[in-house]
Amino acid sequence: MKQIRNFSIIAHIDHGKSTLADRMLEITHTVEVRKMKEQVLDSMELERERGITIKMQPVRMSHVYGGQTYELNLIDTPGHIDFSYEVSRALKAVEGVLLLVDATQGIQAQTLTTLSMARELGLRIIPVLSKIDVPHARVSEIRDEIVTLLGCDPSEVRAVSGKTGEGVLDLLNTICEVIPPPRASLSDSFRGLVFDFQYSNHRGVIVFFRVFDGTVRKGDKLEFLAAKKSFTALEVGFLSPEEKPIEVLGPGEIGYIVTGIKEPGVASVGDTLIRERSGSESLAGYMQPKPVVWASVFPESADDFTILRQALDRLKLSDSSLSYEEESSGVLGRGFRCGLLGMLHLEIIAERLRREFDLDLVITLPSIAYEITYKDGTIENIYAASRFPDHGAEVSVREPWVTAKIIMPPAYVGPVMTLLYEHEAVMGDTEIFGDGRTLITVEMPLRELMRNFFDRLKNATSGYASLSYEIADMRSADVVRLDVLVADEVVPAFSRVVGIRRVETEAQAVVEKLHGILPRQMFVMKIQSRAQGRIISSRTISAMKKDVTGYLYGGDITRKMKLREKQKKGKKKMKEHGTVNIPHEVFMKMVRDDA
Repeated sequence: MKQIRNFSIIAHIDHGKSTLADRMLEITHTVEVRKMKEQVLDSMELERERGITIKMQPVRMSHVYGGQTYELNLIDTPGHIDFSYEVSRALKAVEGVLLLVDATQGIQAQTLTTLSMARELGLRIIPVLSKIDVPHARVSEIRDEIVTLLGCDPSEVRAVSGKTGEGVLDLLNTICEVIPPPRASLSDSFRGLVFDFQYSNHRGVIVFFRVFDGTVRKGDKLEFLAAKKSFTALEVGFLSPEEKPIEVLGPGEIGYIVTGIKEPGVASVGDTLIRERSGSESLAGYMQPKPVVWASVFPESADDFTILRQALDRLKLSDSSLSYEEESSGVLGRGFRCGLLGMLHLEIIAERLRREFDLDLVITLPSIAYEITYKDGTIENIYAASRFPDHGAEVSVREPWVTAKIIMPPAYVGPVMTLLYEHEAVMGDTEIFGDGRTLITVEMPLRELMRNFFDRLKNATSGYASLSYEIADMRSADVVRLDVLVADEVVPAFSRVVGIRRVETEAQAVVEKLHGILPRQMFVMKIQSRAQGRIISSRTISAMKKDVTGYLYGGDITRKMKLREKQKKGKKKMKEHGTVNIPHEVFMKMVRDDA
């Protein structure tokens, strides 16, 4: 077997993963100097703009050390918690990881989450301090933090600067020394683990995978084990970082296969590739990504509905974790209910729809799924507030909870405690890091995490706190449906599920907001919010005034009185039988601006 070293870089967002990868590509001459640019492995425009990694990207480098040539396979992974399943599959495809910690910020919450994944898989961990060239870098303090966390020797912590390249050559040599080679093939029958994929208009789905057993060549008849879909390998190769076709990929190697498949839902992260009808068993750990957040997406123009469907179909080809189904709203028209991995995932999908397909969208308030158990024992998962059971129905409700880790300076513990109380969090363990920062473990309902918790945490800590979370379990929910009535008519698009503790606040806020943006009608109109079988908040919008006697001149006063009486009766009749026409813009403002 060749001298192969497979590794990944794990770090919090903005700790310099992509910049370090750039220097590695430069030092190993994988990318010519004239072709170098920042964030080489971040191919999407959105990634480069925001400075985050969204899609994983494998790359092969060649490095000479101790008279031997090593094949270094790096998988650059996303750092955000929404994509933790993809990160776990990438870690399954390697033997070692670089634990990258920013020398100015120290260990962050997301770092701990990904580190625990790497430890569970038994990977060799190389601790690395990044951004040591920054004037306010706290190299010795953060090194002590890492030593305490890993229980390693201080000499094992490598210090690098992705910007200047300092220490990167030494790090490449350490990778060759420390990370173990891939295990030998257990059989001659091919098995490979899919850890990512992308879509090409001309060549279909291109899967990125790690060979565990056997070999694979162009023209081989292969099969996705979970999807039970067969195909012919049209091309086999590796990325460096451009695609480079080769004859054969063997055990331990990482590469790509062009499948020619052009239908969504076939390729998925974690699936096992085998030779067609070989009967090989799947590699362990595959699961179907489960949506955590739901949001409805509607085109602003009804004419764009077909384009939106095609756009979602296209995105599904390169993102198996996206799920959607058609739905219709009386006010917003036809659209799609989308299931997503989290709030960042929602933001990215919405942005890609707008940029790549030039769509103007209306996106509803994100919601979560509630598990409703009826009196007869029937269980239903409900993720639309309008379908939530009415007050008084004999049901039990359960909702997902999360376990979250928050790391912050001790000066902000007080404001964060207040914030946690407001979001119904339950306190767990508290730890102190070497540099004095505090780590708090909490449990809280997912609906409260989605209620702008992350932004409020950043505000409460002046941006110094970091947060990571994972879905824990389902627990009994103390929630109710809050309806909004306009002129005594329930408007389903404004309904929401809220915690009983916040029902008064939410009820008043939604009424005040609607009162401020809803145009006046020809009759007096009430805006009310209702929950638990009672009206909680109410505001009245006065009728538009019209002088019906303006055209009269002279004559008896009784003529004016008759006209005014007739107007009064007409307004009363409109109030009893008329309906309120809520403009499209009002729905968009309620949906877009609400936090």
